Amino acid sequence: MEHQFADALKHNDDQLVKELYVCYREEFIRFSKKYQIAPQDSVDIYQDAFLSIRKHALSGKLYEVNSSFKTYLFGIGKHLIFNKLKDYASKKPYDPKLHHPCTEYEIIRINDTQEPSEEQKLLRHYFNQLGKSCQQMLTLSFYRGLTNEEIAKQYGYDSEAVVRSQKSRCLKTLKNLIKQSPR
Repeated sequence: MEHQFADALKHNDDQLVKELYVCYREEFIRFSKKYQIAPQDSVDIYQDAFLSIRKHALSGKLYEVNSSFKTYLFGIGKHLIFNKLKDYASKKPYDPKLHHPCTEYEIIRINDTQEPSEEQKLLRHYFNQLGKSCQQMLTLSFYRGLTNEEIAKQYGYDSEAVVRSQKSRCLKTLKNLIKQSPR
């Protein structure tokens, strides 16, 4: 993370904070359109993501982030978009055409114009074969970008070392599944 941005957010440098806010706002709103989010919800999500980053700056967590400000902001925003999509789905009327006979939930279809690569399909297939705890651990770490310490605090693990160890075991299991796959 760019330390000058973390410092500006932590120490309330109004000018730089305003510049950061305005700099990525329109790009984020365009980014959120591909998820079919209502325009006002996109604005609200952007504000929530920006506030979340500010909270991380105040707590000092932002200094530990290894990605750029924009990547971190959009990552938080994307997580909030997915929460909003879940909220949308829960408010939609039931459509029996979307209901799979073997499940008790609706299948959510996301319109993505780009077909996943063979590697992505392989990763998704074997990721789904992992246990729920490994799926959660890898999602928190690699998709949401949480640090081992954040995962330990938020999800009740004894220490950051326990999280690191479990994450390592999960990755090893996933790698072994992929290596053993008949491609």
